[in-house]
Amino acid sequence: MSGPEQPGILSEEQRRQASADDADLRRLGYRQQLFREMGGFSNFAISFSIISVLTGAVLLYGYGLKFAGPIINTVGWPVASLFTLCVAASMAELASAYPTAGGLYFWAFRLGGRTWAWVTAWLNMIGQVAATAGINSAAAIYLIGAVTRIAGLPSDAEISLMGATFPLTNWYFQVAVMTLLMAPQVWINCRGIRLTARLNDFSVYWHIAGGAIIVGLLCFLGKHHNSLAFLFSSEGSVNPLDASSAEISGQTVPALTVGEYRVPSPLFAMVPGLTGLYQAAPFALVGVLALLQAQWTYTGYDASAHVAEETLMARKNSAWGIVLSVAVSGVVGYLLLLALTWCIPNADAAATASDAYPVLQIAYGNLAGPLAHVVALIIGVAMWLCGCSSISSMGRMWYAFARDEGLPGSALWKQVDPASHTPRAAILLTSVLAVVLCLYAAAFTVVSSISTIALYLAYGIPVYLNRRNRRRGDGEWVTPALAPWNLGRWSPLIGGVAIGYTLFICVVFLLPPNELVLWTSLAMGLLLTAYWKLHASRRFSGPTPADEVELRTLEQEADA
Repeated sequence: MSGPEQPGILSEEQRRQASADDADLRRLGYRQQLFREMGGFSNFAISFSIISVLTGAVLLYGYGLKFAGPIINTVGWPVASLFTLCVAASMAELASAYPTAGGLYFWAFRLGGRTWAWVTAWLNMIGQVAATAGINSAAAIYLIGAVTRIAGLPSDAEISLMGATFPLTNWYFQVAVMTLLMAPQVWINCRGIRLTARLNDFSVYWHIAGGAIIVGLLCFLGKHHNSLAFLFSSEGSVNPLDASSAEISGQTVPALTVGEYRVPSPLFAMVPGLTGLYQAAPFALVGVLALLQAQWTYTGYDASAHVAEETLMARKNSAWGIVLSVAVSGVVGYLLLLALTWCIPNADAAATASDAYPVLQIAYGNLAGPLAHVVALIIGVAMWLCGCSSISSMGRMWYAFARDEGLPGSALWKQVDPASHTPRAAILLTSVLAVVLCLYAAAFTVVSSISTIALYLAYGIPVYLNRRNRRRGDGEWVTPALAPWNLGRWSPLIGGVAIGYTLFICVVFLLPPNELVLWTSLAMGLLLTAYWKLHASRRFSGPTPADEVELRTLEQEADA
């Protein structure tokens, strides 16, 4: 992987490499429309920034802690990291074989045909919108908490707007703050890849240096340091049945929440034994429920594939970007989580887990005010940078699918601004959809679960198709000749682990207290099936390579 480069200034060697990459893209059927100015470091940076251990691991810190106790950080995180690395490695060799902005759905088309490609594309697009929604709602939630801590306000403080009074923890107020945070992110992404690449590079240093500062402050200046036994304790503070219940008609019962509306849980009614299981709360149940903390953090690393058409030495750098973003995040995130858990005030995991802003509770419970403010600032900036990177990846995936006429209104969404060479229309559309999704879901953990399931299914489909074709000896599959970055003889084993783990986490994140994800996923599946049968199957032919005459005509138009 090449070192950090200055966007916009290419050496002679880089220009030669860009020409070779452009020729590679032509062989895959596309002309070069996006600026190819990202080096290996910037490619790694965008995925690392979207994973953002200072976003997912921080916002969901209390979620894992309340169900499974401290052990979810000391053992759960490294376990999830290793399995996720298997998924990332299996994706990386596909990125090396097919370095296009379409990423996953282009892989699925080459390996399994247009139906697999269409399904993968929609899962990837839905997952990316949900991930962006989760990231920026997380940033809004955190920012509100940081301001209240710095200003010395109670966490349940209220604000008056337009004649109405809202608690600061009100979901719709948080969505309003999220919208304000997204405005400059969208503007930056519409400006072009140069500014975005600079921010991604800066984000890497901010995350690593910021994480090191937080760990150092807590370890050396923190007031509370807990025992080794505490770090491996597994006593949660919230029963999963209580977490899945709400008050309906004066009674607390398992419930399904949609926005501000609550109805008795259909799943608990359909599976009577589920109530007893949730009430008993065996560790096998609470442990896997708590994995959402780690697994939602590990999403979005497909971004390295989506910016392949803007990356130099794309066949190698995109692959390394996927793998290293997960590996480095695993190490940085583990050190951060160990430090946070070691410094939980008075070893009271229940009090920390129940706090609206658990990581801030740890920081302000351990450090003097100014130092705690530093921690708050580091995390807040990291979250905003994470959201900015997520919009970059999301917009390019929607653009790539529209380019192949896969979306309603594709003629609009596939447009590339001639000045900035960015898919502005796709960026604006997806950003609006992210806000709309938050208005529907009304819970950060629900949005997180939707993004995790949709993205990992999209990750798993091309990995499965590659393994299937290799086993059958039929069709295309990754070989050293096709992919300079490859797993060789380990590919079937690592791919099998990746597929099994993907299926496992998809089932886990459909379970209460995220039951809305189950019914949303089923409804979305039915809608997409109907759309495919009634319309898309007759119109979508998949990524269709342009012929040589068309490619030359398009390139001449672009150069004119």
